[in-house]
Amino acid sequence: MVIGKGMVARRFASYEKDDRFVIFASGVSNSKNRIIAEYNRETDLLQSIIEAHKEKILVYFSTCSVYDPEEKNSPYILHKYKAENIVQSYSQQFYVFRVSNLVGKSDNPNTILNFFVYHTVNKINFDLWSNAVRNLVDIDDMYRIVDYILQDRLYLNQIINVANPSNYKVTEIVKTIEEFWQIEANYVSIAKGSSIPIDLSIISPIIQKLNIQFGENYLVNLLEKYYKDK
Repeated sequence: MVIGKGMVARRFASYEKDDRFVIFASGVSNSKNRIIAEYNRETDLLQSIIEAHKEKILVYFSTCSVYDPEEKNSPYILHKYKAENIVQSYSQQFYVFRVSNLVGKSDNPNTILNFFVYHTVNKINFDLWSNAVRNLVDIDDMYRIVDYILQDRLYLNQIINVANPSNYKVTEIVKTIEEFWQIEANYVSIAKGSSIPIDLSIISPIIQKLNIQFGENYLVNLLEKYYKDK
């Protein structure tokens, strides 16, 4: 069973008829959203789904941004903590996957790579936090890791980080985009931002077992895979 219509829900479509799990992939897609009513709708839906499917394993997707000290008091992060607590308090069996910045086929302009590609290609001015670091992971790689954990019933009733072992400075991301399209981005550099530590000790053996290649060409490969025709 899959709840949601976005990129994550579509990627987990194979679970639609799997009666063992509820894949809760519905949520507020813009982390900068400050409309509390939209967050409340998600938590209300989450509680109703848990109540209606107590016999199933609840799979909830949270965010690695909870580790970002600059975002800890934002409505989005406070909401994610609240949702995680609901899952842990009311689900008899659950998984909470804290996922980093997903990259895939999506029209959502608020994903980090969509934002940088769109603004660079269309020569739209934007602010670039020169000290900021982001973690990018292909949704297909995220799916493989999560699917492996679910199918083998590993780490039940735990919070699990799913991310790329390597972080990228946002300046590096933009530079790679510029080189990919041979175009110069139009941005204002601002000395803000920080690095976010993500503990991947739980999934490191799985990454190795699945032979997922988070190598030096990973970012370029993401651009080739999802943005080449833009």
